[in-house]
Amino acid sequence: MATTTLKVTGMTCGHCVKTVTTALEGVEGVGAARVDLETGRAIIDFDGARTTPAELASVVTEEGYMAEEDT
Repeated sequence: MATTTLKVTGMTCGHCVKTVTTALEGVEGVGAARVDLETGRAIIDFDGARTTPAELASVVTEEGYMAEEDT
């Protein structure tokens, strides 16, 4: 498993956190996603052979939030 951190903007409440978490954990190859409202970060454990950080950011964007890999 690999781990990546996404910077997520636009989250304002617990519902937002749940939406982003559910979207990320629905991606094939994601083992776990931990989303923190205060820091605006999502830490994702994933199988690099099945998905990429760019694809994960895209899934978050599809939910209406801005996301980019936090390098």
